[in-house]
Amino acid sequence: MKKITLLAVVVLTSLQLNAQTDAEKTVTTVSKSNIEGHIYFLASDELKGRETGSPEIDIAASYLANSFRRYNVKPANNGSYYQEVKLEKVTKATKMAVTLNELSSEKLLPLKGANIDFNGAAVFVNFGAEADYKKKDVTGKLVIVKAGYEGKTDARSAFGARDEKMKLALEKGAIGLVELANLNDQMWNNFDHYFNADKLGLASKEEENKNVHLWLQDTDGSMTKSLEGKKKITTSLTISGISKLPVKGKNVVGMVEGTDAKLKDEFVIYSAHYDHVGIGKPNAENDSIFNGARDNAVGTVTVLSAAENIAKYPTKRSALFILFTGEEKGLLGSKYYVENPVLPLDKMVYCFNSDNGGYNDTSKATIIGLGRTTVSQHIMDAASEFGLTAIDDPAPEQGLFDRSDNVHFAAKGIPAPTYSMGFTAFDAEINKYYHQAADNPDGLDYDYLFKFFKSYVLACRLIANDSKTPFWTAGDKYYKAGEALYKK
Repeated sequence: MKKITLLAVVVLTSLQLNAQTDAEKTVTTVSKSNIEGHIYFLASDELKGRETGSPEIDIAASYLANSFRRYNVKPANNGSYYQEVKLEKVTKATKMAVTLNELSSEKLLPLKGANIDFNGAAVFVNFGAEADYKKKDVTGKLVIVKAGYEGKTDARSAFGARDEKMKLALEKGAIGLVELANLNDQMWNNFDHYFNADKLGLASKEEENKNVHLWLQDTDGSMTKSLEGKKKITTSLTISGISKLPVKGKNVVGMVEGTDAKLKDEFVIYSAHYDHVGIGKPNAENDSIFNGARDNAVGTVTVLSAAENIAKYPTKRSALFILFTGEEKGLLGSKYYVENPVLPLDKMVYCFNSDNGGYNDTSKATIIGLGRTTVSQHIMDAASEFGLTAIDDPAPEQGLFDRSDNVHFAAKGIPAPTYSMGFTAFDAEINKYYHQAADNPDGLDYDYLFKFFKSYVLACRLIANDSKTPFWTAGDKYYKAGEALYKK
């Protein structure tokens, strides 16, 4: 009789669990106290801003892996929660000098640097467009161009054109490229802070490339006027002191198998980056630790919340949870992952990324790329269920879709929007905290986050349980990549 009673209890409990709606399952695991606890730890002063390559980010990685373990999320990488990301630190140059027909400037920016000692010819090639190279031999020479495009020499245009110009110069046989830029002091200092610094990147298996790419400040245009008509330009270029050091990083990866016999072969990725920018210049309050509560402890903990919920109530599709290192250093962890996936990419049918800069509207959830995939209604319904309104990217000029880890998955063809806290513009309220020491956990609205987290988890469940496989909307920039990946 006891065995029959126990069996009846088990069957009844199973029926009750299956009868629960996805919304009801969501609220059983998402709690405000858990959200606070996770965020306060990850954004604590003790973790010193979770800079990639630091001992403190390793503590964060261990905490996240153990959270997966506690939730009964399984390791996804051959029995490990960690995927090693091979990085290298490239130190900044200790010496840089260039002269062009005896003209020089103390303001140099190494967009792409390498140790070099070159004395030889240079060729002025206007703006460095394809037509500008006509009847000009630049093989083995240094190419000099004006920054930007014809009629567009502002900082944004110059920055956007740099890679294309360098690629073309190298294709023409040049040893490097010098761009003469006319930027105001503030803009130059912003670029100088980024480019004249040690860099972290993915470790390269290739031999060191000696090609260089520099910006040279030409504020009054005098250097440009002097050089653009010259048939002969002699140059001396020296860059020295650059060295490379290996650095280890870790992506944290876990999985939960789906419940449907067929759909479990399809995976939904739930991703976020857990690194931040470390320690920087002290602010007015003498705080130098950039804790990164909004960016991106919040995003990391949304993924933890989804992991806890889906591990307890598995969805029809399988789940892959990925927490990336190195996002702040150039989306490095996600770039490494898509080139070295622990499971085949064509099994990944969706990537629901979570990343944040801040928020200025607690009635909304902002989804970068909301209308670009076929499951936008699920996301809107999930937000509405918990009193929020889901909106699409309000600041397309910022290019946010292509500035977070989701873009590497999108480029491979995987539908991949980014779920963010509610903002309606990149305004002063966002910039008050974005990459600032003020981004601390005690400044967050946890009542709002409670709604935000529940909305994310419910959206995850609705997408993962839908019988129809998600895809890009017709005409999207990445639609053809998706067709190629999934052989549609």
